[in-house]
Amino acid sequence: MTEFVKEITAADFQKEVLDAPRAIVDFYSTECPPCEALASKYDALSEIYGEYVPFIKIFRQGNRELATELDVTGSPTVLFYEKGKIVGEKLTGGVKRSDLMKNIEALLSEKEIESARKKIVPVETETDVVILGGGPAGLTAGIYLAQAHVKTILVDTALPGGYVATTHQVSNYPGFIDAQQGVMLSHYMSEQAKANGVEFRAAVEVNSVDLEGRTVTIDGVETIHAKRVVIATGSRPRPLGLPGENEYRGNGISYCATCDAKYFEGKDVVVIGGGNSAVEETLFIAKFAKKITMVHQFDHFQANKVAQDSLRKLDNVEVLFEHEPREFKKYATMDMGVVVENLKTKEMKELRTNGIFVFVGFLPNIEMFKEGLELDQWGYLMANNDMETNIKGVYAVGDVKTKQYRQITTAVADGTIAAIAISKGL
Repeated sequence: MTEFVKEITAADFQKEVLDAPRAIVDFYSTECPPCEALASKYDALSEIYGEYVPFIKIFRQGNRELATELDVTGSPTVLFYEKGKIVGEKLTGGVKRSDLMKNIEALLSEKEIESARKKIVPVETETDVVILGGGPAGLTAGIYLAQAHVKTILVDTALPGGYVATTHQVSNYPGFIDAQQGVMLSHYMSEQAKANGVEFRAAVEVNSVDLEGRTVTIDGVETIHAKRVVIATGSRPRPLGLPGENEYRGNGISYCATCDAKYFEGKDVVVIGGGNSAVEETLFIAKFAKKITMVHQFDHFQANKVAQDSLRKLDNVEVLFEHEPREFKKYATMDMGVVVENLKTKEMKELRTNGIFVFVGFLPNIEMFKEGLELDQWGYLMANNDMETNIKGVYAVGDVKTKQYRQITTAVADGTIAAIAISKGL
C-alpha cells in the first residue's frame, strides 16, 4: 500500500469514513484474485487523488458485522462516501480503473480534478511476450513461457479464467476424477501462471493494439512493448438477433446458467439451443427450475451422448424439436414470452415463461484488432501449425482461432504449441 492508503477496522469506521467529508472504502479479502487485480489500481489512483480524498481498506472477513450492515456480500467491493452517505456506484468484482476514476472525480471539484490529473504519468513497459486473454489457452501459454524464463505479461479485460469460469462443471478435463467447477479449474490455472512468474493486468481496458508494432495500450496509461503477441481473446455467446433480445438481455434473457440459474428456483424457464452448451447448462438449470422447455431447430440434439443421457433422466424437461424462436416479449418481472415457429407446420405459438436462456454457439472476440489478420469464413483467426498468424510474431490460440473442435483441452494444446514455438524463436 502507498502512504495514501489507510487500513482500518470497524471500530474506526465512524471517524475515518462517516465523519470525513468524503472517502473511498475498499472491502477486500485474502486469497481473492479480483482483490489482487484491484489493489494495484487502488494504490496507483491513491497517488493521484489521495491528496483530496482518503483511500480506506477494510478486511471484509475480519469485519463481517460492518460488511453485512452495508450489504457488502462480495470481495472486492468499493464504496464511495460523501458527508457520511454512500454515493455513486457500488463497484464489485473485476473493478476497472476508469470506473474508479469516474466515481472518485464525482467527489471532487473541477479544480481538484485538474490538479490531480496532472499527476497521471504514462508508463512504458518492455516484455518478451504479451498475451491478450486469460482463458485456458492464454493461461497455458503463460505457464509454458514463464517456465522457459520468457518475460510474459497477460492482459485481460475481465478477470482471468475466460468463459470456462462461468461453466457449472467440467467433467472431461484430464487429471480430475470428479467433475470440477469451471470457476475453480480457471482459478487453478491462473494461480499456477502467477506462481511461475506471469505478470497480470486484469480487468483493464484495452485502448489500442498495434500488432505490426507489437504494442498494447491499457487503461490510457500503460503501453506494453513486446517481442511477440499471443491472441487468446476467446469467444462470446452468439446472440439470435431477434426482436426483444437486446432490450431484455440481462433483464429476462440470460446467456449464463452459472450466473443466473439460481434466480429461477421453482420457476419455469425456456432454453434455446440443442448443442453441448445448451444441454449441459440445462442439466444445471434443472437443479433450480420447476420446468424447462427446450426449443431446438433440429429433430435431434447435437450434444455429446453422456449429456443427452443425463438429460433424458430428468422429468422436468420438455423439448420442442424442429422449432425456432421468432420474438421475445416481456410482460412484467419474471414474466416473459417467446414466440416460436414450428418448422414443419409453420404454426406460430407463444410460450409464457419466467426466464429465457440462450445457448446457440459463439462469436470470436476480435473487435480490438483493427485489420491485417487473416480470418476464416466465420470470422475466426487463421494460424499455422505453430499457431502463428499471417502477421509475423503474432500468434492465435484457443477459441478465437479457426478449428474443428473448441474444448478446454484443445485450447490448452494451442497455448502449449504457441509457447514452445515462441520460446524456441526468441
